[in-house]
Order: sequence, then C-alpha cells, then structure tokens
Amino acid sequence: MDSWDEIRTAFQVARAGTVSGAAETLGVHHATVIRHIDALEGRLGVKLFQRHARGYTATEAGTDLLRVAQATDEQFTQLAGRIKGLGEGVRGSLVVTSLASLGPILMPVLVGFQREYPEIRLQFLTGDRVLRLEYGEAHVAIRAGKQPSEPDNVVQSLVTQRMALVASDDYIAHYGMPADEDDLKNHVFVSHVEEPHRAPFFRWLHEKVGPERMVLRATDMRVMTDAILKGAGIGFMSELELPLHPEVKRVMPSRDEWAAQLWLVTHVDLHRSVKVQTFLSYLKAHTTDWSD
Repeated sequence: MDSWDEIRTAFQVARAGTVSGAAETLGVHHATVIRHIDALEGRLGVKLFQRHARGYTATEAGTDLLRVAQATDEQFTQLAGRIKGLGEGVRGSLVVTSLASLGPILMPVLVGFQREYPEIRLQFLTGDRVLRLEYGEAHVAIRAGKQPSEPDNVVQSLVTQRMALVASDDYIAHYGMPADEDDLKNHVFVSHVEEPHRAPFFRWLHEKVGPERMVLRATDMRVMTDAILKGAGIGFMSELELPLHPEVKRVMPSRDEWAAQLWLVTHVDLHRSVKVQTFLSYLKAHTTDWSD
C-alpha cells in the first residue's frame, strides 16, 4: 500500500487528538491533514476516527492501524539514528548490548573507552530480549553460544568463555568441599529456573546431580552469583569473573564441554563507521587476556 504519508498523518492526529496539532507537528496545512485522513479511510473502507467538537478519537480499526504505525515510526527513528552514525566520528551515542552477567568484566573496558573518547555517550543494554541491530537498537552486540546467523550482520569471534564450578568459603565452612565428582550428589546447588537450560554447563549439572539438589534457582546470572557468594550452594561462574571474587574456590577442574563462545555482532551498515570500528579495536585490544 503506497500510503505511508497518510498513515503517518493519522498517527500524528491520534497522538495530538486534533487536526491542528497534527498539522503543526508535521509542518503542513490543516487541509492536508484532513485530506490524508479522508483518503486513508476511503482506501481502507473503514472509519479510523470519530469526529467530535473536541477533536478526533480513534475507532477500534483506527487503534489497530495506529499500533502498527507507532511501531513503524519508532523503527524509522531508530534507523535514522543508525544511518546518521555512518558519518560521525568517535562521538555521540554508542549502544552496546550483552549479557548482564558480562557486566563486571565489560564495565572496565567501557569506562576506559569513554575516558579515552570523552565525546562518547555510552549505553549498556542487557535483558532477555535480543536487540535488533537492523533497527538501530544497538551498535554492537556481544552474544554467547551458537554463532548468530541474522542476515546483514557482521559476526566475529571474540573469546571463549569458560565456566568454573565454585563454592564460597562460607559454603565450604558449613558443608565442606566435595571430595570428588561423585560426591557432588551429596551437596546442594544454585542453578537456573529453566530446565533443561540451553547453556551446556547447566545441562551438565542437572544431568549429573538431578533437580532435587537445586535448592535455589533464578533467571539472572547476577542473582545466582550473589547466591553462590552468600553460601546458598555450589554453582557456576564465568572464569573471567573469578579474579573479582577471591572468596570462592573451584570445586573441580573446568571442562571444555561447559564453555561457550562469545561473539561480536554489528550490522553491515554501521560496521565500517569510525565510531564502531574504533570501539571494536579497543575492545579486542583490552580482551586479549580474557581466554588465558
């Protein structure tokens, strides 16, 4: 349907509630706004607005259309910001998304980068939802596990994240250290709510000791780390984070099957921009020892 201008006009009318408000926002004459609304309603064969003395109110059909229009408008805004970044130097907004559990080891790198390039304004976004780089939701993603395969993304290997099975000094003081791998079944553990989990180390643990030994479960690795540090149970922690917590001890040697690959992901449109390339180079230079 070749009617984006009309949809955008309808969206602004819904936001403003009046023709004059939408006209001011769009920078057009109010007659243009009315013409767009009439044309769109004629094209769709439904009324999108109820007209009344105070202005315009969206009908049920109008609400459905405008929900799509709002999402599209937001995506265009994000896309415009991403495209604008192509011509920028090392300044402005830089959005990095990753796992919250990588925050403790990534933060020194992010802080160092911002200090070296003080015109940068960093955002570090975490959460369960995978942000869409094609819509400009982030400039750089650091992801774990299977190699990302979204089209139009540039994917590079960063490091292999090895995991350690650990217990805190407090836990060991109360329950002792497992004598060997077979003794794990006599201990209690901190693990993920989801079962079976996609992470190989969680799958191994559940197969090895069974769900009945999981005395504390969570959905966030940061919460699990806090629980391990407080002595709630034995659990997994990234080897990259171990130097930050001298109060934990390895329960057994790390296994290759627990490891997960970390990937650097950028969108092809921004991959060669000065800002993104500078950050990628800085990140790689400051993570060379992560897999030692």
